[in-house]
Order: sequence, then C-alpha cells, then structure tokens
Amino acid sequence: MTAYHLAQINIGTLKAPMDAPETAGFAENLERINALADNQPGFVWRLVGEADNATDLKFFDDPMTLLNMSVWTDLESLAAFVYRTDHRDVMRRRAEWFHRMELYMVLWWVPAGHVPTPQEAIARLETLRRLGPSPEAFTFKTPFPPPGEGKAVEPVLDECA
Repeated sequence: MTAYHLAQINIGTLKAPMDAPETAGFAENLERINALADNQPGFVWRLVGEADNATDLKFFDDPMTLLNMSVWTDLESLAAFVYRTDHRDVMRRRAEWFHRMELYMVLWWVPAGHVPTPQEAIARLETLRRLGPSPEAFTFKTPFPPPGEGKAVEPVLDECA
C-alpha cells in the first residue's frame, strides 16, 4: 500500500450563475463527469455538497467562485482521468463558462487516508502562487514525487489547451 495519495484542487469563477443558460453546458455535464471520476482506477475521494457535487459549497468572497477537490492514488491515475476521458472534452470548453485565471489548480501529496480540507487546499494554491512549484504544491507540468521517493516524475503536458 502506498503511504501517500495525490490531492488536487481546481477553482474557477463562473461567468454566470449555475442555473443560467450561459452555464447550461457545464451544469449538464457535471453529474456525468463526477460519476466518471468516481469510477476511475485510482480514484479515492472527492468533495461533495448537498447535490453530490461541490457547487453549493462556498469558500471564497465571490459566490461565483467554485472549488473542486479530489484525492487519487497517484499522479498517473489523475492524469488518465483528466486527459484521457470525456473530462478532457469538457475542460476544453471551460472558457465558455469560467473567467480566465492565471492559477486555478494545484496538486500535493497527502498521507494515505487523509481527507484534505478546503482550507488546506486553498493554502496549497496560495503556496504555489507565492513560491512556484515545490514538493508542497505543484502542477502536472512540474510534478514532484511523494515524500521519501527520490525518483524524478515526468511532467504531464496540458493536452486541453
């Protein structure tokens, strides 16, 4: 059993409310993409609110800013979901529904069994924003191995751009 799992957070600020026609494409895909994640090899956990997604949970001053969090067994499992499933097609449309953000995602290692809090995740995003990629907060393009593993990790290129 692996001593560490990979946590991720991504945030986005909607251009219109969740129930607006402008975000219908996002809202219509949410349940399907979450179910796809839940059934992927390597999936461990995701943050959910009342509607089995995290859109009703608010952690920012701007109520239009959404937060998504999940935990995976490893980088490869998360990358396979993000870049090699229907999730990729939905991500390619994110500019339709969300304002452009310079930094919207961060990855970090957590002890297996640890469920990260949104506050912890937001702090990791801020660490990445302040310091750049490090073992504490990194991206697919600049990944770090789990603590105690010295082997280099190959970057995962953003195939959704």
